[in-house]
Amino acid sequence: MNATELLIWSRLRGRKVDGWKFRRQQPIGPYFVDFYCPAAKLIVEIDEPAHQGDATWAYDLRRQAWLETEGHRMLRISVSQISRDLNEVIETIYVVLLEQEKRGFFRRPHRPAPPATSPRAGKS
Repeated sequence: MNATELLIWSRLRGRKVDGWKFRRQQPIGPYFVDFYCPAAKLIVEIDEPAHQGDATWAYDLRRQAWLETEGHRMLRISVSQISRDLNEVIETIYVVLLEQEKRGFFRRPHRPAPPATSPRAGKS
C-alpha cells in the first residue's frame, strides 16, 4: 500500500467507521480492490493521478462495470480529495454505507457497544 492508502486504512480498519468491517486488497473475481466492506458490498477505490491515462482509465471502467454487475457498489476517491479533507472522505464512506443499508442490500453487521467517543472514531 502507498502512503495515501495507509492513511485511509488507518481510518477504516478495526471497525472504526460505526462498526463496519473493511478488508484491504480484497480479491473479488479476477480483480483486487483497495478496500472492501463485505456486509455492504461496498468497494472503496483510491484513484492515483496515474489512473487518468486513457488505457488505465479504460481498464478501470471495465473493471468497475464487471464488479457492479456482480452486485458491488464502487466508490472512487481521488488522492486529491484525501489530501484536501480526510474527514470528509470518511464521512462520505459512512453516508454511502448508510445508503446501502437503506436499500436493503445486506444485513447490518453486529455493532459493538459504542465507545465513549463518537462511533466514527478517528476523526481529527
